[in-house]
Order: sequence, then structure tokens, then C-alpha cells
Amino acid sequence: MRTLKFKLYKHKRNRYLKRSINAAGVIYNHCIALHKRYYRMWGKHLSCAMLQIHIAKLRKRNPFWQLVGSQAVQDICQRIEKAYQLFFKHHKKGVKPPGFKKLKKYKSFTLKQAGYKFLGGNRVKIGKHIYQFWNSREIEGIVKTLTIKRTPLGELIMVVVVDDGAELVIEFESGRAAGFDFGLRSFLTCSEGFKIESPQFFRQELNVIRKACKNLSRKQKGSKSREQARKHLCRQYEKIANQRRDWFWKLAHQLTDQFDVLCFETLNLKGMQRLWGRKISDLAFGEFLQILEWVAKKKEKLVVYIDQWFPSSKTCSNCGHVLESLELSVRQWCCPSCQSVNDRDENAATNIKIVGTSTVGLGDVRLAPPAISA
Repeated sequence: MRTLKFKLYKHKRNRYLKRSINAAGVIYNHCIALHKRYYRMWGKHLSCAMLQIHIAKLRKRNPFWQLVGSQAVQDICQRIEKAYQLFFKHHKKGVKPPGFKKLKKYKSFTLKQAGYKFLGGNRVKIGKHIYQFWNSREIEGIVKTLTIKRTPLGELIMVVVVDDGAELVIEFESGRAAGFDFGLRSFLTCSEGFKIESPQFFRQELNVIRKACKNLSRKQKGSKSREQARKHLCRQYEKIANQRRDWFWKLAHQLTDQFDVLCFETLNLKGMQRLWGRKISDLAFGEFLQILEWVAKKKEKLVVYIDQWFPSSKTCSNCGHVLESLELSVRQWCCPSCQSVNDRDENAATNIKIVGTSTVGLGDVRLAPPAISA
């Protein structure tokens, strides 16, 4: 499966898609209300099949709801069902059930087999209207779903999920493996002797964001100037996200060109978010790993994750001695068994490489020569 994004041209007829998104938001809120009412009356969870049947009957009587295709309505019910299943499974960990959403913040609707048709070139027919999009790449394979998303700036994005039918075959060309340790001081520490620092784009633009937020808070609610200030703030956030994403893509290509096997430690991102807050959001470890996995699959490389409870920092990479405890402030420590001095991050990256390669049966992969960071 591949996900392709295309931006739609700005046109007056885009209002039909925006009205469809608003209609999808109304249906979503109505489904949430039905779930709550059903539980109050019967003390049971409303099944997805019953909800779909009921909403299909209501949709026939409501012209506004008919702006959304029948399959998109079914997808809304399935989204809510998935959210409730996650709540039932992880409610002890703080996961909350799905709630109501404002129509302005409702973002998208999804079409599956019907409701759209590609007309060739950069034209697509959605419902009864034809739209043009920036055809930045060819759509190769079988189209599975088409999603229309609305950005905070009011622009429309078309997301196409394609099944190209290709099977992933890992072939090790260079035979190089490396372990990587994420950190707050250095974004990545590699077992091959180099570190990668994060630009921290949000921190660089923090003063601009604060100024834009103050400017927005001073505007009168409902005024045109407030809407302009809101869009200006959204543009600043979008600029930061684009800069970070571009840097992630370039770094992912650089690492996959250099190594065939990339080993990482499984991260508890929510726990890290609670401890360090904004800095973890700025580093965006999870987003980088998603991009890296996509690039690795495309280049037929392998990304390996080890258990998050493995003591990579407390284990000596030379002799395997494990310390009883190691403070987070301690950046270097001397092994009491072999007397070697270990850097915390470099030692963790080496242990991640050893465990990761042995997990997938690649213990005989030859070591890569130390690389020099640019």
C-alpha cells in the first residue's frame, strides 16, 4: 500500500466538497449522540452494523446528509467503532472515548469503491462535479480509497491509497548495519561513530509563533481581522511542519543509502511527551520513523525495533555488564567489570545494533567503517 497526496486547484466549485465535509461532521456528531443515548437506555455498546443501518435510513430523509456518499457514511461509522474499540482496550491507560467535534475542525471524508472516477491527466470526478489537482506523480496500481481533507487554511488535499501489488524483498547490497539511539541533546546517535543534531524548527520560530498568537488574541471574535490573524498563525505552523518533514525525508534517504539494516529502540512517545512536552513534539521521533519505514521499504532496506525495556544505556557494549541503576544526568560511566569508559548515547546505540541484528539473524553482517558527519 502507498499513500499519495495531491493538492486540489482553488476553484468556486470546491465549496461542494467543503459542504460535504460539513455534512460528514454533522453525521459524525449524530452517530456519537446515538452511541451515548443507546448506552444510557440499554447499558450496551451500539454495534457498527446497527448504526450503519439506522444512519442509512436517516440519510434517505435528509437532503443535506445526501451530500456525503453512502460509502463515506459507512466509513464514518467504522471510524467511530475503531475509536471505541481502542477505548475499551486501553481505557486504563487514559484513552478516552470519541467525543463531539466542531464542524470547523472536522477534516475529511473517505470514499472507497464508488463516488469518484479519475478522468485522466489531472482531473477527477467526485460526485457530480469535476475537480483538478496538481498531478505531481503518476498514480500506479489499484486505487483503494480516496480521502478529501480540509486544512486549517481552508485548502483541500486529495489523499489516494494505492495497492501497487509489489512484494517486499530485502536484499543487502552493502551488508552494513547500524544502531541508532534517540536523544534530547542529539537527535540521533549512530553506533558507527557520528551524531545527528536536530534543527528544532519550532524552537527557531518560537518568537514568531508567540507574536502571531498575541496578535490573534487581540482581535475581536467574529471579525475579518481575527480570521486573517488565525490564517497567519496557521501558515506559521504549516511552515514549521513542512521544514521538519523535508528534513526528515532527506535524512531518511541519507541513512538508507548508507546502511541496509537500521536498528532502533521502541519508544514510549506518550510517556516522553508527559515528561518533556514541547521538545518531544518539536523533535517528532514518531513522524521520522514513519517516513524512514516508507523509504526503507521502497529501497528494500530493513528497519528493526528492539524491546523498549532492554537496558541499552546500562549495559556495557564491551563485556555485557549491566548496572543496577544509571541516572539520566550521567552521560559517561566506567564499567566496573572491564574498566572501559562508555559514553551513554554511543554505548546505547552499539547495544541496539547488537540486539537488533541478532534478533533478525544477521549477526554475521560485517561492520561498516566509521562515517564522517557533514
